[in-house]
Amino acid sequence: MYLPLSFGGYGLYFLFALPALLLGFWAQAKVRGAFQKYSKVRTYANFSGAQVARYVLDNSGMQSVKVEQTGGMLSDHYDPRTRTLRLSQDVYNGNSVAAAGIAAHEAGHAIQHGEDYAPLKLRSTLVPTVQIGSWLGPIIFAVGMMLGTAGDTVAWIGLILFALTAVFAIITLPVELDASRRAKEWLASSGVIYNNEMEGVHKVLDAAAWTYVAAAIQAISTVLYYAFILLGRRRD
Repeated sequence: MYLPLSFGGYGLYFLFALPALLLGFWAQAKVRGAFQKYSKVRTYANFSGAQVARYVLDNSGMQSVKVEQTGGMLSDHYDPRTRTLRLSQDVYNGNSVAAAGIAAHEAGHAIQHGEDYAPLKLRSTLVPTVQIGSWLGPIIFAVGMMLGTAGDTVAWIGLILFALTAVFAIITLPVELDASRRAKEWLASSGVIYNNEMEGVHKVLDAAAWTYVAAAIQAISTVLYYAFILLGRRRD
């Protein structure tokens, strides 16, 4: 019986996963570096992130969306269930280029929600299933592997459940890229950000986009690893 957690399995896993892991570390370092650099660059308009978000929302007909402060660093997100945009302290209170870019990006998600943007709608629909599949899938897969060839069907069910995490990560890409596109276009035309400040906005949001690319590649690599060892056992 070939178990995925054998020594050979670990070596094979790193063969599949190491490039994605390295890309993930690089992307995280890049986004933190860009944020730290441009969080020190104050905008000429001197708007806080909260004011930028409120301005974007109000001028997009989204007056009902609330803007609140939340804890943590770079924990900014939009909650479609309560129609609330939550900004981390540095972004909510900051009057920097980085804060403006991130606040406008999150406001972009609220606008997507208001427009029933299809990829966002699909991603929101998948959330409960993905939450279950991300932890239950590997367990079912391992059980199937321990049952030997008789457990192939069980292992495939586990693999399919876990594969939903990769589908979710792939769908997340257009959602995030579109929110950044909206943020850049609005900031460039609103007068909140001057032309020479847009370089910082681009660098912060483009760096953040790489984290989603890395997450998608890592999820796909893990699914391919499980599929490879399952198909390899069948050949054996």
